[in-house]
Amino acid sequence: MEKITQENFNQKYLDRIEVRQIDHFVCKEMGRQIHRYIKGMSGRKCIMEKFEETLSTLSELEKEAAIARYIDLNRKCISGLDFKVVLARAVANYCDTFDYMMAFINNSEKMQFYLDRILSKYIRFHKVFEKDGKFGIKDHEGEVLVSASYDFLRTCYTYVDDLVTMPIIAQKNGKMGLILPDRHDTVVADFIYDDISLRDEYPYFEAKKGRKRILLDDKGEIV
Repeated sequence: MEKITQENFNQKYLDRIEVRQIDHFVCKEMGRQIHRYIKGMSGRKCIMEKFEETLSTLSELEKEAAIARYIDLNRKCISGLDFKVVLARAVANYCDTFDYMMAFINNSEKMQFYLDRILSKYIRFHKVFEKDGKFGIKDHEGEVLVSASYDFLRTCYTYVDDLVTMPIIAQKNGKMGLILPDRHDTVVADFIYDDISLRDEYPYFEAKKGRKRILLDDKGEIV
């Protein structure tokens, strides 16, 4: 019989039903936080409904990943957010008595386990990296999303998207274009523009080609 240690206790004796339920309530609370952020930033009901409609079609794991991607591209949405409060609300929804809830919250090791779990699920920030003077992007696990082939990269931070993958503004051979962070460097707007800037609303990009100003959507199409 394997000896019980502090290191193996959680893995071997953790209540899997409890974990699943806490994960579920945390996911709902994180979705609520994004809802409040969109409401505060845009004030438009249709945007909130679009966000919630998109989430409703996803499995729990897909929702977690989608919210993590949203946070990565909208990092202000968790500015000031206390994850202990998020966890406490999830615990309150899970527990069926006040005494049980207080015992749960006062269990510092258990609370730390779940706080670490929340951070690992929802704080998954990409990073720009440099190689041979060119820039690329890696995800939170170090996997390359965009190859180091570009002179300039700008990730598009926007709060009005509906969890779609937004293109990245990139520069190559002195010209600007739009690419997807899909591990294939898929080009959605050719590298023919002198400049591309991000707009606060749809269509999300304004490009310049000579003296001409052009509006582009997230598919790189002229609007």
